[in-house]
Amino acid sequence: MKLKITLLAILSLFIYSCATKSSVPTEVAKKEEPKGLPFARVLTSEMAEGKILYENNCNKCHELYDTKAFSAEKWKPIVEDMRKKAELSEADGSKIFSYVAMQ
Repeated sequence: MKLKITLLAILSLFIYSCATKSSVPTEVAKKEEPKGLPFARVLTSEMAEGKILYENNCNKCHELYDTKAFSAEKWKPIVEDMRKKAELSEADGSKIFSYVAMQ
């Protein structure tokens, strides 16, 4: 009888541990929309590729900068200098610039 209870307990634990865990967020973080813009910004395909390139290449050597940290004119020489150091093509540099400068 002890064996049956032990096996039942082990089976119950096994089934419980294999069940999917569902979590309900208690609070959803709300993004504030920039003032003066009545619409949300949408990433174009070039900007989406630039985001991926930015996150995968720039993060290899240093922490990623907030894309809003610099204006578009300040990003231009930064991206060009880092593109050369990372040995990326001009097309990839252009995609990264379109992502960071338009955020």
